[in-house]
Amino acid sequence: MSKSASFLVEGNAQLSGSIRPQGAKNEALQVICAVLLTAEKVSISNIPNIRDVVRLIELLQGLGVEVEKVSDNRYSFKAENIDLDYLQTQEFVQKASSIRGSVMIMGPLLARFGKAVLPKPGGDKIGRRRMDTHLNGLQYLNVDYRYVREEHIFLLETEGLKGNFILMEEISVTGTANVLMAASMAQGVTTIYNAACEPYLQQLAKMLNSMGARITGLGSNRLIVEGVDQLYGTGHRCLPDMIEIGSFIGLAAMTKSAITIEQARVDMLGNILPTFERFGIQLEIQGDDIHVPAQDIYEIQNFIDGSVLNVYDSPWPGFPPDLMSILLVVATQARGSVLIHQKMFESRLFFVDKLIDMGAQIILCDPHRATVIGLERKSQLKGIEMTSPDIRAGVSLLIAALSAKGNSLIHQIHQIDRGYERIDERLNALGANIQRIEQ
Repeated sequence: MSKSASFLVEGNAQLSGSIRPQGAKNEALQVICAVLLTAEKVSISNIPNIRDVVRLIELLQGLGVEVEKVSDNRYSFKAENIDLDYLQTQEFVQKASSIRGSVMIMGPLLARFGKAVLPKPGGDKIGRRRMDTHLNGLQYLNVDYRYVREEHIFLLETEGLKGNFILMEEISVTGTANVLMAASMAQGVTTIYNAACEPYLQQLAKMLNSMGARITGLGSNRLIVEGVDQLYGTGHRCLPDMIEIGSFIGLAAMTKSAITIEQARVDMLGNILPTFERFGIQLEIQGDDIHVPAQDIYEIQNFIDGSVLNVYDSPWPGFPPDLMSILLVVATQARGSVLIHQKMFESRLFFVDKLIDMGAQIILCDPHRATVIGLERKSQLKGIEMTSPDIRAGVSLLIAALSAKGNSLIHQIHQIDRGYERIDERLNALGANIQRIEQ
């Protein structure tokens, strides 16, 4: 998976068949960090084989975690002999700073060993992503920290975690995960209010409880954690990735294709399906599968008073920010108009210039808002050469390219590989023609 690799995408794709979503990336990053909480073996299945997850596993191996790859998507972890000196090495700093998920090793390390080191983490360049929520939350649990500006690292330590009432300053998924993992082994009771309640957080809490933690309030924004002295081994299975499910719905709509998304865990998708239905996309629920029939025209609904639909992202159970780019692309060929309001990250809409170059009618109002005037299939997008700026924009551009007239060349596809497992092979199996060009 070269950083300089590109996709050559043939447009006018007509896809058909069934596809199964990969395991949830954001859940995998959380539960893999949680293996640090115990010296016993933890087995996790349905782990997506993507760049960010592989890098996090390599980071844990550097710390001394014994990792066995049982099959393509199943691993066992044993964090019995942890080398805390590794935290001081340049290799650790380099690896941890390259992925956003590394931020969630803080809570487990503090819970079990009383110290942690964290470089400023990496991830998508989608705007400022502050560490304050993590650090302030941990501070309530009796953690001291300092930032070494010259080395761009945070040093954290505690003489013993103590339960407390924590009002999270923002509804942060990774921030809640960090505090939850630390609180699970703190002395006394911790109440985490204004907690994120995404399905991934619920899954993490279920896994911790199966390890011996005592957490109640799952699925709500108020988690109560009764600290325990020790956690034990367990087995866990990741949910299917809701962002990939939404991406496949958008792909089917844009390419007028009939696609069945298998084993989608429809009960855990919240507002995702109703939002796509407001765009006029037909969805047929068949047990736990979602069938998207081939559809020539889909029409964006207005609000009840007739005003233009405004779709915005918000913390769960609101619409996920990671799917806003997909919705925006889908809107380009719809009948009707919509205001896309990306509230949570200020740089995620900057990829619309590529869609405009492809022929889309989009007005970028400001870094957070874009108005899309649907072309109603009357004017097809055209293939161009472009670069993927982040994971979600990259897949959105791939969907646009598959629906376009002519071929497209998408550079910097390592961004797509970070979040989507073998996306070219899996879509080609449905009838797409995507060539990976290593450069």
